[in-house]
Amino acid sequence: MKSILLIGLGRFGKHVALQLNQLGHQVMAVDHVEERVEEVLPFVTNGQIGDSTNADFLESLGIRNYDVCIVAIGNDFQSSLETTSLLKELGASLVVSRAARDVQAKFLLRNGADEVVYPEKQIAKWTAIRYSADHILDYIELDDEHAMFEIPVPAGWAGRSVGQIDIRKKYHINIMGIKKGGKLELPVSPDTILEAGETMLVLGKNKDLHKYFHI
Repeated sequence: MKSILLIGLGRFGKHVALQLNQLGHQVMAVDHVEERVEEVLPFVTNGQIGDSTNADFLESLGIRNYDVCIVAIGNDFQSSLETTSLLKELGASLVVSRAARDVQAKFLLRNGADEVVYPEKQIAKWTAIRYSADHILDYIELDDEHAMFEIPVPAGWAGRSVGQIDIRKKYHINIMGIKKGGKLELPVSPDTILEAGETMLVLGKNKDLHKYFHI
């Protein structure tokens, strides 16, 4: 369990608060709009109404006591940038800030952010990949070169074992798990038999995955 300061409770911030609550973390939620704070109070540890660009207000929250500070401000980049910078100046150990564009990410990283998240960019890429091919059921980007896809077992693989297919040696692609009836089965061994109607979680370099599975 971690102690997390979440600043900005718009749509993105509210969803972050919900997920953190489900994961069992302690969350201090902050926004300058009272109604937003009241909406998340049922599923956060505590909430504060205040201006995150005010150094005295931020300092009163005990910034050094949080494992992670998340700046989820979306519609006011100036406030996001000032908040990010102040958090680092006040001794925040890890600052994660939201960006909508590459230029915002550059400014945030130069002014205190340890990491930057792009909600719109990331979901746009996921949507484009997920729905531009009929056989892709899910997609997770791990870094610029690697990804994981959920795809149906190819017709030519049905009834064969993972070892017989030998996709790891031939194509440098790993089968990480098998889904049967919506349930994930782990681990996968060379003796695991693939069946029609199942889906696989495959991991590898983008270029290999795209080439072999025609993504």
